[in-house]
Amino acid sequence: MSDSSTLPPARLRPEAELARDALSAPVLARAARLARWAGPDTRVDAGGGLVEEQLPAAAEQLGLSGDDAAAYASEAWRIAVDTGLVEITDEETGAVAAGEDLALLTDGSPQDVLGLWLTALEAVLADASVPDLDDLVDAMAEGGEVDLSSLDWDPEAESEFLDGVLGNLYLLTVGEEGPGEAPVPLPALAASVIVPSDMGEPSNEVLEQVSDAMMRLDDQFRLLEPVGLVEYQPVDEALMADADEEPAAPVDEADVTRYGMVRLTPLGLYGLRARLLDAGFEAPAVGDLADKGADALLDGTAPYPPAAAHAETELWLAGRSPLDAARELLAAARGLDPGAPLRRLRCQQALSLVGAEAEPALREVLDDAELGGLARVWLTEHGARDVPAPPQEMVFWLTIDTVAAQLAAEGNSEELRALVEGLARQHSGFFDTVWRVEHPATPEVLEAMGRLHPDKKIAKEARKAAFKARSQQGG
Repeated sequence: MSDSSTLPPARLRPEAELARDALSAPVLARAARLARWAGPDTRVDAGGGLVEEQLPAAAEQLGLSGDDAAAYASEAWRIAVDTGLVEITDEETGAVAAGEDLALLTDGSPQDVLGLWLTALEAVLADASVPDLDDLVDAMAEGGEVDLSSLDWDPEAESEFLDGVLGNLYLLTVGEEGPGEAPVPLPALAASVIVPSDMGEPSNEVLEQVSDAMMRLDDQFRLLEPVGLVEYQPVDEALMADADEEPAAPVDEADVTRYGMVRLTPLGLYGLRARLLDAGFEAPAVGDLADKGADALLDGTAPYPPAAAHAETELWLAGRSPLDAARELLAAARGLDPGAPLRRLRCQQALSLVGAEAEPALREVLDDAELGGLARVWLTEHGARDVPAPPQEMVFWLTIDTVAAQLAAEGNSEELRALVEGLARQHSGFFDTVWRVEHPATPEVLEAMGRLHPDKKIAKEARKAAFKARSQQGG
């Protein structure tokens, strides 16, 4: 995923709702509880962590028990320090006090709360990229330093691996071809960053790498769930048992959920988008264009998938009267630049959401060479009377414009192939006339028709017409 590419737009929940989710996430909720619990007698060590003798009381405050209670309490305290909910007031004595940011959890705006949550998320993501504590202890050199070479651990590579996995999970969530809000099987997610896209049948070596990646991700998603980033169903423990051990209960070998299932939460979608924006990616959200002009709407939604473009356009229209919106859209759709056909297609799609009140705006452009064709289509579809028949040159111009827009939006799709076949079939002598159309995209469209039409004779006619059109335009 290149940081210069524009990602599909995310559909985010309202910030107030996301802030409530952030406050209820166990990681931030525990940190806030410890920040309010801390008092004059609370002490931290040189690293800012709670001194060992105070961990049991902190764990009790959090309602934790068992062997891991102290570790969870220590983690919650560190998050409180990292997010500014707690401040170290005297490094020599280890005294602490409530941080200024603690009040933001109750009196701050949703953006304030989400800002604190994002800080907590970064801390947890950093933890998720660190090897198991037992491995770190085993790798401790005599001088008290960690020997990274014995761990076979590259901190930068591990962080990039996790970022790549989360980036793919984001794409699967926002993309219309992906599962959306449905959970993703862990094997598929691991394979998405391990298996090359051009590889047919994965080799045994690659499959082993996928299996290893699954186990790493299983540990990491267990850590990321309490911060509210994901909902996670862990890998079935029976899968990790020794081969000679009898399973505790019969298992369904075809049940893919046993291998782990993960889903981004609405809060997680917000968090990953914020990280992508910080990393320089174009990561739009539905609603970004609602207060922009029609030119920004048509250009901005040009690369959007259809459903996302529809949702963005509805939000844009909600703030305008139908007549004003139609006039603004039509004015923005004009042009002969390479992006103009797709702008007009988006304009036509937007106008389909506008009611009959917009009719005067469409009648105003009936004689416009660029807009008269789509205006007639809109008026006819809305049952308007006395719609003048278009001149032949306008029909052919609209045809070229429509195919050019489809090429820009979808490339050589099956839908475009069907459109091309239909055009050639419905108009006798189509290619004898269409090459004369004074549209900048005429040569490109005819070349595409020659490439897409399955009938070799018709395809040849299209290519000859493309040559004539290019010669006419001086190409």
